[in-house]
Amino acid sequence: MKKKLTISALAKMKADRNPISVITAYDYPSARLAEEAEIDVILVGDSLGNVVLGYDTTIPVTLDDMIHHARAVARGAQHTFIVADMPFMTYGVTIEHTLTNAARLMQQAGIQAVKLEGGAHIADHVRALVNAGIPVMGHIGLTPQAVHQLSGYKVQGKLEKDAKKLIEDARALQDAGAFAIVLELVTEEIAEYVSKELDVPTIGIGAGRGCDGQVLVFHDILQYDTPYVPKKMVKTYANIGATIKDAISQYVHDVKNNQFPAEEHVFHGDTATLESLYGASTQSAKLEGEE
Repeated sequence: MKKKLTISALAKMKADRNPISVITAYDYPSARLAEEAEIDVILVGDSLGNVVLGYDTTIPVTLDDMIHHARAVARGAQHTFIVADMPFMTYGVTIEHTLTNAARLMQQAGIQAVKLEGGAHIADHVRALVNAGIPVMGHIGLTPQAVHQLSGYKVQGKLEKDAKKLIEDARALQDAGAFAIVLELVTEEIAEYVSKELDVPTIGIGAGRGCDGQVLVFHDILQYDTPYVPKKMVKTYANIGATIKDAISQYVHDVKNNQFPAEEHVFHGDTATLESLYGASTQSAKLEGEE
């Protein structure tokens, strides 16, 4: 049986240069499949707003949404380390507010850690969570909850001042006790520098080859969407979206043309029972019709 990783095990993977595999998943069957494929970590991202719930951004996602989906993932992957996002405005206001919401997410979802977007400005909140016994994964670079403030989904760290800010934020999160940090849409050079500077693992998404691990979304890996929009930072390994659509189209065709259900899909009653219910003449007519 697969053994669930721990924070110390993840730190050792960085030290041993053993890349950490992370996938973002949102439901029971996805989590089961990921665990059976021996993924290291599952992230229940608030990207479920875009991928599963049909929102344009992650901002409408609520704490109840996150608990609902994270609980399903936890049921599906009982032997995998699971992290869940704290959604927009459930942290960073007051420390008490952050602690209350994180405690609810941990207790009701059955996860092992929470993830917060932001750098030095939320370091005090990260420290408070860690001191309360709640493991925290950080997230800097492109932070989708701040997409409007960032003026869209843009690569981070290209300018010197932005690169310096990323490095400062990463150090602040590590100093506050974060056990790992996601680097999203960051130039490869800065992501590699940050990864070498930190003692804790970095998990990249669109951040190049120098991170200690990589994370991609379940639906991106499998092109589970229609129409699927390719992304430069993603490598897809299957196209199940097209397969699913084709299968449903074939089902519709079979129903419309009376090809489903066929004989092999139906159940027949006992002859004596049918005669008792409908009479011998009805049953005989039915049998003659089948001939």
